[in-house]
Amino acid sequence: MEANIAYYCLHKLHKWPHEFLELSRYEKAYVLAAIKIKIEHDKKEAQKIKRPHKR
Repeated sequence: MEANIAYYCLHKLHKWPHEFLELSRYEKAYVLAAIKIKIEHDKKEAQKIKRPHKR
C-alpha cells in the first residue's frame, strides 16, 4: 500500500517516494486521508461531466 501512495506522491504531488516514506505515521495517515478525499472529489466531478445536461 505504501508503495502505491509513494507512486501517487511522485506523479501527482511531485514528491520523491522517500519523502513520503520518511514521514511519521501521523503524517502518512494525513496524506492518505487527503488523497482519498481528492480521489473521491475527482470521481464526483467526472460523473458530473458525463451526465447529460437537462434543458
